[in-house]
Amino acid sequence: MAAVAGALPRALSRLCPRRRPALPRPAWTAAHRGHRGDSGTGTAGRARPRWARPAGAALAFLGGLSLFPRDAEEDGEDAIILLLKRAKLSTMKGELAEAEQLLHQALRRAHQQENRQAIIYTYSMMGNVAYMQGQLDNAEKLYKATMSYMLAGDTKEDDNAVLEVSLKLASIYAAQKQHKLAVAGYQFCILTLEEKIAKQKDLPEDVLSAEEKANTQLLLGMSLDSYGRYLLNINELSAAQKMYEKALQISSDVQGETHPQSVVLLSDLATVLDAQGCYEEALALSRRAAQLARHTQHPEEHMVLSNLAAILMHKEDFLQAKQVYKEALKQAQQKGDAASVQHIQEELAELAKRRKGSK
Repeated sequence: MAAVAGALPRALSRLCPRRRPALPRPAWTAAHRGHRGDSGTGTAGRARPRWARPAGAALAFLGGLSLFPRDAEEDGEDAIILLLKRAKLSTMKGELAEAEQLLHQALRRAHQQENRQAIIYTYSMMGNVAYMQGQLDNAEKLYKATMSYMLAGDTKEDDNAVLEVSLKLASIYAAQKQHKLAVAGYQFCILTLEEKIAKQKDLPEDVLSAEEKANTQLLLGMSLDSYGRYLLNINELSAAQKMYEKALQISSDVQGETHPQSVVLLSDLATVLDAQGCYEEALALSRRAAQLARHTQHPEEHMVLSNLAAILMHKEDFLQAKQVYKEALKQAQQKGDAASVQHIQEELAELAKRRKGSK
């Protein structure tokens, strides 16, 4: 499997043409909304603060425009930058059809000027928009086009931008239940990043900055987290636990224990332990996650509380589980999180059944 993973980027890039790939127009649909109880492979679940994208990375999910100089003087390049900025704003506002039109305009200009950086960046943004809408086939084609142009240039296979596209493709394959491709993609990202980090470890600051090293570590954390959620979804619980433990360690080391991503990962790890019947350990971690979420005013405290309540329910501490679910429901309603409200209400109904059955 490692050999398959190692060959992934070039193999994927050969599946799309090197010269101006066709642009499938996505059928825009309303995005799905997920909750923390899902598999983590849903492509259009609501956004939650997880891994900070590497600063200045060309393929950050909704990253900045670092591919272009801020003081660009050419009118054509300025026009592309303006279109991309407008597309990013439209995406953030949820106006995805408008974003698509702007990105097509930017892509036409980029091809006319043979601006490779602009082509790569625009394809990646188009892939992101398709991904957010759950248009997996379209997103896959666009990410492959992105990778094709990158590898046709001087971008190396272990470049963080290539690895981030590979991670997105692995997530798509996971959602499409293409197990072999998903595993190969995840393993390629993880193994390549681990080797890269080992090589970079002793490089002096004047050769590679601490920030660049941290960016690579965070990308590894993203990969471990995503792979862990996939493994949890296919019920490979022991392997999922190992991924979450590594991801949590990286987040805590690089970003701190109280960082929103670290708190969510701690809650996720507790959920994996709970699924394996390790209730006491799961409860201890989940209580700690809830404590940190409350102390830091975590934007997803209600989801952390919901996970804690589920563990309490599995331990048959029904009274306390109900209290925690009620608090989680109140917060979800205040935040307007309809998906979480529905999920918690369903859990409360399940709790009532279990309490009745235990009497």
